[in-house]
Amino acid sequence: MEIVSGLVSYALEKFLFLSRLSIKEDAGKIKKMEEKALEVYDIIRTIRDPEKPNTLEELEVVAEECVEVKSLDDDEYLIIIRFTPTVPHCSLATLIGLCLRIKLQRCLPFKHKLEIYISEGSHSTEEDINKQINDKERVAAAMENPNLREIVEQCVLEPDD
Repeated sequence: MEIVSGLVSYALEKFLFLSRLSIKEDAGKIKKMEEKALEVYDIIRTIRDPEKPNTLEELEVVAEECVEVKSLDDDEYLIIIRFTPTVPHCSLATLIGLCLRIKLQRCLPFKHKLEIYISEGSHSTEEDINKQINDKERVAAAMENPNLREIVEQCVLEPDD
């Protein structure tokens, strides 16, 4: 009986040890995703609105909570951004989504996949816009237009500090 009790005690001790390791590992991953999300937010918050002299952060089009990062594997991440246009019929919502995509493609220092969406219920044509800003061919075609490219470049330009 003593041997069985000793084995059970040993097994329980090992199980608890491994559980604590798993919890620490999960906490480490969560912290890493939060750090990546802040890194993404720091990049997009300074994008200028196409019509106003304000940033997307100042207009509350983007906020820290709008960025979600998930690990795909050891060195690649899925970034999901949900932005909120200032009005439900914003004619520049697609352009804002394009600016978000272009700036992140240029500035992120790690491998990533990017999904950009309008916050649910915040725009009258959100489904159509979501399709446009997540379609690589449409994004490439938009950036071939010199007028549109110039507007995007002005919006994503880093402010002078």
